[in-house]
Amino acid sequence: MTIIETASNFVVVIPARYASTRLPGKPLRDINGKPMIQHVHQRGRESAAREVVIATDDERIAEVGESFGAAVCMTGDQHRSGTERIAEVADLFDWRDETIVINLQGDEPAMPAVLINQCASLLDDSNADLATLASPLLSDEDFANPNVVKVVVDNDGYAIYFSRAAIPYPRDEDMRGEARAAALHHHGIYAYRCGVLRKLVAAEPSALELAEHLEQLRALSLGMSIRVGIPDIRPGAGVDSEEDLAAVARELAGSS
Repeated sequence: MTIIETASNFVVVIPARYASTRLPGKPLRDINGKPMIQHVHQRGRESAAREVVIATDDERIAEVGESFGAAVCMTGDQHRSGTERIAEVADLFDWRDETIVINLQGDEPAMPAVLINQCASLLDDSNADLATLASPLLSDEDFANPNVVKVVVDNDGYAIYFSRAAIPYPRDEDMRGEARAAALHHHGIYAYRCGVLRKLVAAEPSALELAEHLEQLRALSLGMSIRVGIPDIRPGAGVDSEEDLAAVARELAGSS
């Protein structure tokens, strides 16, 4: 008999690497007296996850994680993405294909635990292969910004396409507002069952993925369905720069 795991039974894996072009040593950067990876781990522990694991190939990150009591899994250094790193963890822990895994990225220290739970709950939909979250765009600047990933969804809340471009394109300028309203700002959190995760990493990057540098396009190219949930609250900012680091420090200080 196949056991179907539900939102009340999931694990969180936090892929973390030391190298970062814009912010070297990012997971270990200090935020209000704690390394960033500790804040991310804490968000995972605040969720309903039965287990939270830091996945890294760097001894410095592993040592820090173990110092605050985290479960740490050492992985290979060949991985091109966090998804590949998480797939190795799933194999090392021998998780069943039905096990639900949340990919909580190591630079998201302000991701509320309630949104981790929401992302997992979307896989209670048996038609969904993956799940993620996205919110309405806040401005025309975000709509045009290639660093803000957009997603458009169908009437049932499944992703049609993700892009760095402004989608859908407003053919007539007076339709720009309607076009922006049809797009959502994608948040970098994913839920998948391990069987889907293994299929993803076994496949070669698709042409769409290579063009946009968006890994989720591999899933769409493979015909997988991605359920997109709209959270009631927006997650805090991710960290890619010194400015982001300062902004998150202020945000977390205000919420404590």
